[in-house]
Amino acid sequence: MEVGNEVEFLCNKTILVTGTTGFLGKVLLEKILRIQPNVKKLYLLIRIKDTKSSLERLHDQIIGKELFRVLRERHGAEFDSFISEKVAPIDGDTSLVNLGLKDKSEIYKEIDVIIHSAAVTKFQERYDLALGINTLGARNVLQYAKTCPKLQVLVHVSTAYVCREKAGLILETPCKMGETLSGIDIDVEKKLANETLNGLTSKGASTKQIRDTMKSLGQKRADVYGCANTYVFTKVMAEMLIWEHKGDLPVVIVRPTMICSTYKEPFPGWIEGVGSTGTLSILYGKGLINFLYADGNSVIDLIPVDMVVNSIISGMVANANKPCLTIYQVGSSLRNPLTVSKLVDINYRYFNKNPWIDGQGVPVKIKKGKLVKDRLHFLMLSVQPIPKLMVLKLVDIALCRYFKLNQDKLEMQLKVAVKMAMIFSHYLLFAGIFDDENTEKLRTTIKRIDEEGFNFDPKSIDWEDYLFNHHIPAIVNYLF
Repeated sequence: MEVGNEVEFLCNKTILVTGTTGFLGKVLLEKILRIQPNVKKLYLLIRIKDTKSSLERLHDQIIGKELFRVLRERHGAEFDSFISEKVAPIDGDTSLVNLGLKDKSEIYKEIDVIIHSAAVTKFQERYDLALGINTLGARNVLQYAKTCPKLQVLVHVSTAYVCREKAGLILETPCKMGETLSGIDIDVEKKLANETLNGLTSKGASTKQIRDTMKSLGQKRADVYGCANTYVFTKVMAEMLIWEHKGDLPVVIVRPTMICSTYKEPFPGWIEGVGSTGTLSILYGKGLINFLYADGNSVIDLIPVDMVVNSIISGMVANANKPCLTIYQVGSSLRNPLTVSKLVDINYRYFNKNPWIDGQGVPVKIKKGKLVKDRLHFLMLSVQPIPKLMVLKLVDIALCRYFKLNQDKLEMQLKVAVKMAMIFSHYLLFAGIFDDENTEKLRTTIKRIDEEGFNFDPKSIDWEDYLFNHHIPAIVNYLF
């Protein structure tokens, strides 16, 4: 396999991108515009949620971000005209047939490449919403791709955790219908979600009741099929649909692990959206967690977002015009492992040196995080503060709520510890290592190796420097 020059490939191409209002999608868009100003057109499929037009959302949620600072400085006064010429937002919805595009829309005749990164990424999302966007959305994008006469390649962004395994070396193998989730019928899942939602609506359930019930349904269905959460479950089904319906299309599936802030491009330490490690840093820095249900020896697989983008573009070029289904797992656990204990230790040292200042202007003192992998031990630690909390409540009544702040903080710590265990324990106790043989071949066989421009080699990451000097400061700067 020989990969041509990525920059040359993008020249004069028309590309349809979904999910550009998301973290990964923004970085992908910025990269393409920065390295290849002669790209012909970037159509951005944007779902309208309110009265704002797609053009307003383009400027408010994408182009106006600090991420585009380098590109804006490069073009100066011509920036807005450059964006207007190269970028066209279009109203659409991946959960709808034909992507919700109007019948008269003929952009399909122009499209050379489709990059599908739209997804709802909350681990515990409403089942109807996650199923519609993550699963059926993939099928809709695939069917639309088949109508594009000039299409050279379709890239689908998935997640490495579709594996469902929790230990051992996890290969870059496809999720196949009839094999991966034994007995699953996606049409039945859709019917179940619709009937549950309709039943709730007909009974006059409140918005909260509908949300909570549909979230619970998603997790229950994920549990039935051995998936960590609704997000993973719906992404597994998406890959199964792609496998079944791809036909002769050139299809690339990119499976990133846990995506974190930019490593180098367009500058180090830009992030948006609270992922799992972002949540950990925020709660820890604010003094809301002192112990975690986690195995300190587990490898937590992080990969910077710009490396994911570089792998997407390189994989796209490598597989253009080749009927295939190529899978690239993009992570760090095999070639540059980072343990949970090291991640927690770096967070401790950072916030010990740079304490967060709370709303009263007081620096928050943090304790060294304790990692507990025994479930019973974790439960004992969780209930340990309850007697103290009960005493505080009783004394509080007598002393006119003198201990209200301490009481609130203790209650919050209890809730946070349990919530973190429910949502993130799968990843903090994970014993799997993601093989990246295909990704390594892609790295080592590219014709033009440009470490600065197209680096996606996890071995180049100095975790100590990156996390302490860029990633955690980015979380504090953009997410606190």
